[in-house]
Amino acid sequence: MLDKEALLDEECLIIRTSGEIPEVAFYGSIYYLTSDPAGPQLALADDDICSLAEMVVERYRLIILRDLTPENRRQRIYRGVGRAAVNWQRLRKFCAGRSLSTENLKLELAAALLNFLEQEINEVLLQRLAPSSLNCPPATLALLAGDLGLSPDNLPAGWQALCPPA
Repeated sequence: MLDKEALLDEECLIIRTSGEIPEVAFYGSIYYLTSDPAGPQLALADDDICSLAEMVVERYRLIILRDLTPENRRQRIYRGVGRAAVNWQRLRKFCAGRSLSTENLKLELAAALLNFLEQEINEVLLQRLAPSSLNCPPATLALLAGDLGLSPDNLPAGWQALCPPA
């Protein structure tokens, strides 16, 4: 007899630790659990699918925060604010298709973006310790900030100078 809860927990872990596009793992998990001839052929309830979808949100959260964490800027794992903006759009689209809210996540990501920009301004413009790590034009950063509930007035002075030209 198959333990449905254990199988769902395993698939949730797979999604949470998946790569850069977690919705691919989400759909793979649903296929494996329900339709794959080698899978358990489960009938998933809405709550089961919601649990899997929540792991997609969590994985995107981790990916976006990785790219908004100043300590990661000089690390191999860092993909940049430009990639964070792309992943935010993917997450929004995924959540909109499932009526999942991103409001709590927006607050956390907005705070992370502000912290990132403040540290980047301090190290790049004020102390001149390193070149800017921003990899997106000002319009992309402004759009991300706006999506996260930040107006241009909320962003630290000088942020545009950190961005490469469009």
